[in-house]
Amino acid sequence: MNKNLGAIILAAGKGTRMESKKVNKVAVHLANKPMILHTVELLEELNIKKIIVVVGFAKESVMKLLDKRVLFAEQKKRLGTAHAVSISLKKLGNQTKNVLVLNGDDSAFYSKDTIEKLVNKHFDKNPSFTLLTIEKENPYGLGRVVRDKKGNVISIIEEKDASKSLREIKEVNPACYIFTVKFLKKYLPKVEKSPVTGEFYLTSLIDIGIKNKEKIETLRAGKLTWRGVNTREELAEAERLFSN
Repeated sequence: MNKNLGAIILAAGKGTRMESKKVNKVAVHLANKPMILHTVELLEELNIKKIIVVVGFAKESVMKLLDKRVLFAEQKKRLGTAHAVSISLKKLGNQTKNVLVLNGDDSAFYSKDTIEKLVNKHFDKNPSFTLLTIEKENPYGLGRVVRDKKGNVISIIEEKDASKSLREIKEVNPACYIFTVKFLKKYLPKVEKSPVTGEFYLTSLIDIGIKNKEKIETLRAGKLTWRGVNTREELAEAERLFSN
């Protein structure tokens, strides 16, 4: 695996709907091991040396699981995913020119093959960033990938903002990206705060990239088994999917 590739795992969120007071949701077991361990082991298998885990809520529950295997960046105020990535950048060091960013609560489902393909596409095509897309029969709640007639991504539309016809799109954004560090340093400061939540979202970078005519690539992974975990019900479904 390319030595100038680092990784950031986002694991600071409170996971309010999981109703856990002392344990971060990424430390909850999925298929016999803490969720985040699936992800860290995958990145280690890919020989990614510089792994940053962003911690916040119930940080000890995550840190004691990983100890010296990763570096930690603490997000003291939960100001969104873009903010989480920006506080991680300084931990990457100067060698790291590209960074894989994924969520600690859904990345257990990615295979080595999928992430290898994403990495290879990124280094092959040399864009500002490459995003993974998947297809879901029921894409409810997920950002739809909107493309033009040539197949280029023109936007990611969130469920709440999508028209009826856009909601019928099955291709969605599971929030797994590889960015050049140069792109992040240039555009993270331009991400605007959500007027609704007061947070800075990483998905804003997609629109910023499109607007500024940056080169963007996608890896279409098709009908990948995948499940974000935000509730106890979703954890039960993830468990079922994992054992299939």
